[in-house]
Amino acid sequence: MKIGLVGKPNVGKSTFFSSATLAKVDIANYPFCTIEPNVGVAFVAARLDCPCKELRQKLEADGRLEPISEEDPRKGSICQPRTGTCVGFKRLVPCYLVDVAGLVPGASEGRGRGNAFLADLSNCDALIQVVDAAASTDIEGNPISSKGTIAEASNSIQEEIDFLELELDNWILGLLEDSWARGVRRVQSEGEKGILNFLHDKLTGIGSSITLVTKGFEQFKVQHSDSTSPWDWDRNVLQLLAQNLRKELFPIHIAANKSDMSISGVLKSVNTNGIIVPCMADMELALRRASSAGMIDYQIGSDKFTISDDSNLNSQQLEALGKMSEKLASVGSTGVADIIDKVLFDQLNHIVVYPVQDESQWTDGDGKVLPDAFVVPQGITAKPLAYKVHSDLGDGFIKGVDGRTRRTVGADYELNNGDVLKIHSK
Repeated sequence: MKIGLVGKPNVGKSTFFSSATLAKVDIANYPFCTIEPNVGVAFVAARLDCPCKELRQKLEADGRLEPISEEDPRKGSICQPRTGTCVGFKRLVPCYLVDVAGLVPGASEGRGRGNAFLADLSNCDALIQVVDAAASTDIEGNPISSKGTIAEASNSIQEEIDFLELELDNWILGLLEDSWARGVRRVQSEGEKGILNFLHDKLTGIGSSITLVTKGFEQFKVQHSDSTSPWDWDRNVLQLLAQNLRKELFPIHIAANKSDMSISGVLKSVNTNGIIVPCMADMELALRRASSAGMIDYQIGSDKFTISDDSNLNSQQLEALGKMSEKLASVGSTGVADIIDKVLFDQLNHIVVYPVQDESQWTDGDGKVLPDAFVVPQGITAKPLAYKVHSDLGDGFIKGVDGRTRRTVGADYELNNGDVLKIHSK
């Protein structure tokens, strides 16, 4: 599962990517700083507390574990994550991010990286468009004087969003026009089912499914209500069809970056078919690096942090940290973790489950407590989860055991968010 970071050059995509993943990438104030896509792992907090909280409570009640001490750096967590961390029962789980090279108008016609850019997007399950909320760059990413009024700034942001949508629309339109005459022949023999199958076949390479194609086509029919036969549709009609398909195939969520430098209220009149979240990627990156260096105690997505030891910090560092602390307290967070959380769990409908080998101790074969946290689609059942753990477990699946209730479950048992599951296999 991958989330793509897209947008025009010089809006902070690479900074956003680096702040979310702590990957070392080129960050510079010029267009096309990123040429090839960077791929990294971001960590986001699971919505529910880690099950190790329940395990700890049980162990404490049985007298097998002392209560949490104030000196405990993990604030009570007792799990042993293979990836990510768990502090204060907030389990960080992985999510792939792809920082795709900057987009410019005309990409669908070959400008910039052209179709190479668009092909990179086709491998992503969702898109986050990083836009310049400060309106300090033109449509091609060149620095300009910031827009003076809220209307001018809003129009600048809307222009960014609109041009990406238009490039995707034109890309899909090009794919449809390429073989439309041949495709509509299926309509004459198969009716609407034929055109849906044609659209699905044509767009399979960019992540289509028959469900998404059907949804897009239904919306298209609402807007195109005349009785013209598909073989008579002109370019304008196909453009409308491409637009509705794009809305289903590529919902675009907006990270309004540089929001600390934007005009108050600038996002209220911005339109998008996805969510929009104010972000401060520069601050998130500074906080993550300071935390990694041991200067502060900061948890991803938090609205506050504490300075670990100010004796080793100079006056400039203390002043900078003080300003960031005030800003965080006033706005709630940097927004970077927030938008990834919303896209992953709300828009893509994923949950977190914990496969184990011992349903009593919640451990793996080496005795590690809850080492794995899998981010999976909502509605996944026990056997497909077994395949995600290991193909042999899926092939030999016998049954599952709920770690909380000890109830035996079958292959078609639908997992819930936070489930702990033992998988029995031949």
